[in-house]
Amino acid sequence: MGALGYIIGALVIIVSLAIIIAVLFQQGRRAGINGAISGGADTFLSKNKARTVDAILARWTKYIAILFFILAIVANAIALKG
Repeated sequence: MGALGYIIGALVIIVSLAIIIAVLFQQGRRAGINGAISGGADTFLSKNKARTVDAILARWTKYIAILFFILAIVANAIALKG
């Protein structure tokens, strides 16, 4: 395995950590239900802000996942060559 293989391997590890972080920062789908049951009320602005942040995180999670799959395919192609 040459230097390119090590670089791709390091990128796969970095991207996999990034996707883990992006998923962990997202709120669960049932987070609003728990707040309503316990009596916690959100203002209109805080609800919209949370949705915007969640939407951005969801979008970035998709992009990072696509990048991860592309890197995995490239790493496999490099491994098969050498």
